[in-house]
Amino acid sequence: MPMPQRDATPSTGAGAVAAALHAAGVPRLYGVPGGGSSLDLVEAAAARGIPFVLARHETAAVIMAATEAELAQRPVAALVTRGPGVGNAANGMAQASLDRAPVLLLADGFTGAERAYANHQFFDHAAMLAPVTKAAARAVEPGGAPGLMAASLLATAMAAPRGPALLELSGQAARAPAALPGPAALAAAGTVPEGAALEAARGLLRAARHPVIVAGLEAAEPAACAALRALAERLGCPVLVTYKAKGVLPDAHPLFAGVFTGGAAEAPVLAAADLILLAGADPVEFIPQPWRYAAPLLDLGTAPRPLHYAVPAAGLYGPLAPALAALGGGASAWTPAAIAGHREAWLAALANGATPPGGGNRGLSPQAVVALAAAACREAGRDPRVAVDAGAHMFPCTTFWPAARPGDLLISNGLATMGFALPAGIAAALHDPGRGAIAFTGDGGLLMALGELATAVTLGVKLAIVVFNDATLSLIDIKKAGRDLPGGALGWPEADLAGVMQALGGIGLRATDEAGYRDALATALAAPGPALVDVRVDPGSYPAQIKALRG
Repeated sequence: MPMPQRDATPSTGAGAVAAALHAAGVPRLYGVPGGGSSLDLVEAAAARGIPFVLARHETAAVIMAATEAELAQRPVAALVTRGPGVGNAANGMAQASLDRAPVLLLADGFTGAERAYANHQFFDHAAMLAPVTKAAARAVEPGGAPGLMAASLLATAMAAPRGPALLELSGQAARAPAALPGPAALAAAGTVPEGAALEAARGLLRAARHPVIVAGLEAAEPAACAALRALAERLGCPVLVTYKAKGVLPDAHPLFAGVFTGGAAEAPVLAAADLILLAGADPVEFIPQPWRYAAPLLDLGTAPRPLHYAVPAAGLYGPLAPALAALGGGASAWTPAAIAGHREAWLAALANGATPPGGGNRGLSPQAVVALAAAACREAGRDPRVAVDAGAHMFPCTTFWPAARPGDLLISNGLATMGFALPAGIAAALHDPGRGAIAFTGDGGLLMALGELATAVTLGVKLAIVVFNDATLSLIDIKKAGRDLPGGALGWPEADLAGVMQALGGIGLRATDEAGYRDALATALAAPGPALVDVRVDPGSYPAQIKALRG
């Protein structure tokens, strides 16, 4: 019987890297190319059926890759040139690192011969990115094994906890002959936990009368999500979700109790708990405040991690789905009415202080911007994903936008970087064109990623960009109390962002009241491609919301 044949087609270094990307299921290559290996990689990836998406800035390219990696639950690649390309990508790599996204950054590199005479654009890429990468490799000399390096880095990026990696590939190595990598290594199947740790966890759960589950970003994986929902329903206990886990338990589910940030809004339900289950909740997701709860912790995560704020009474580490299933059942003393009461109190606290739905003299309330967008989607029969930028507007967005599945709401939580929503929305719309996306962004965040409006227009993605325009850094403005800041330190002249979108060839709409906003939303949601709605908002409700959230 003949042995299976490996691909015997002669390959270059770029072709070998592309083969590794294809074997790992990488769906797209995002980036901003330069010289060296960039164009060889774009060409080789296309030959393997991996399309290239040209971004306008490297940080945006990596955010796009991280977003699709999160949605696809597989690695995604980004491509940049050496020197300034890597420097510009650093913020995106930090976002991927702190949001646990498996991104492979492909950067042009320097050969040893080049280093003998070239200082132009040179710095140690790997050293610069070391704090935000899991691993790095340099395939810069002809005759190396860039395909094997890429395959190894892709596997490392997917290993728990997930995160980004760096591969430097020089132009000479990209064009030199290179062996193709072998078959992609399959991830080990999840095993059912056993032993003393499992018995300790089961014992805690049997003794608990008022357990509360806190679901985090690792619970968004499909099998883990299903197992968590089943456990919650067996226990009949309330579930809080982090921003990254929005939709792991639907907002409409009777066990949903609100969003967990580590702050004050969720404190009443957790104060009533006699056991807190952290289900895939990474400590990077919590705001920097001391842990305030006395109940014992049962920590479940894909890998051990330091919990600086508390010592777990028990911990199960490895694939989440089998661990959640192995905990078994049990009945808690929670009643549906008690859980509903906590959920309603949480919503009421976040709605406190909001300007009237139609808006005040300065524009619409941020809560109304979110609620009217959700209503417009229902009326139009649309089910878009939502990407939310960092800034004060994220509080009403994460609270009042309903989520039913993981990935319904996308946010940079670990890094909380501004400039996230627009590139994330583009990636979400490319990943699932049928659903499309909405990007909720402040004017400050949009100004940081303004060039990606041109990317959205060029790609023709189905994306509505809703801009909370108040001409200031509202979240920072809240913190200015007691400081004598110079004029203009926290604000700028109001920009005509609808006009910018029009100048780039897209649909740009302006709204200053509820009727105008409704009309603009209807137009944007019906558009076949991207449309921007620049809506004037009254930031008056933000201080009360942040106080309710964080105390």
